[in-house]
Amino acid sequence: MSRRPEAPARGARRHRTRSTSRLRGWLRHHRAMALDSAGRLLRAPLGSLVTMLAIAIALVLPAALWLTLDGARLLDAELTESATLTAYLAPSVEAAEAGRIDEALGAQPGVASTRLITADEGMAEFQQALGLEDALARLDTNPLPASVVVTPTDPGPEAMRALAADLEALSGVEEVRLDLAWIERLRHIGELGRRVALALAVLFGGGVLLVVGNTIRLAVESRRKEIEVVTLIGATHAFVRRPFLYSGAWYGLGGGLLAWGLLTLGGNWLAAPVAALADSYGASFGLPRLGVDGSVALIGCSMLLGWLGAWIAVSRHLAEVKPR
Repeated sequence: MSRRPEAPARGARRHRTRSTSRLRGWLRHHRAMALDSAGRLLRAPLGSLVTMLAIAIALVLPAALWLTLDGARLLDAELTESATLTAYLAPSVEAAEAGRIDEALGAQPGVASTRLITADEGMAEFQQALGLEDALARLDTNPLPASVVVTPTDPGPEAMRALAADLEALSGVEEVRLDLAWIERLRHIGELGRRVALALAVLFGGGVLLVVGNTIRLAVESRRKEIEVVTLIGATHAFVRRPFLYSGAWYGLGGGLLAWGLLTLGGNWLAAPVAALADSYGASFGLPRLGVDGSVALIGCSMLLGWLGAWIAVSRHLAEVKPR
């Protein structure tokens, strides 16, 4: 008795086909909603531009403050690297002994390099700095002691204080002078500025949510009849919410691009005066720029805030829109 061939299993294939078609339909609807929402914004260019400009202004202020603090952080790192200690030797130390003390200081742990300044070299630098060559040349003796400028391996305040205490205990060293107050003040100002920037970012981020939320709320009200009709035929809240979410994302994208443009123009406008000011102090300093990562972060945060503001507004007002 011959066996009848088994029929091929079509359930799994049919299920895969159904899943693929559903995914394609879902992607088609997302693409259609994205294009439709973009078209609605383009059909009202003035209102869309005003909303995007409000978002841009809300983003520019904290972003500009953060860039300024980033520049201050770079300046702080540069100044910290130049932090040194000055070990003043006893007046009775001769030139040969000063050289041996300089070698001993350089051999201490935590010391990167040393530079010996003799009493004559110190007097010459003092005369040149004050412009009193004739008056100081009349002194019978040189009152300045020899000194050693020490560059530490760790420029941190605590490490430099500990190193100063160790160097001051060496024979022939009368005093070790270090001034870290300006570095600590700069760091405190930087920390305060970062907290202020974070607070401003939160406040202005809330402002972006309110601007986008109010715009989307008006859009929901203007399309109330349409929403009631699609809800009557079985549309879910996710289906109804989708075009408004894309509208919020488009608002965020436009606001982020405008903010990026304003920051770039402002940086170019201020670059020359900042460079001239730094050059007058003998330093090289330029305003930091957003760069690729910063630009992507700015635009991404703007789109996220726009999408979130739209989601909050639609979720709140969709519950009030009931079919009659």
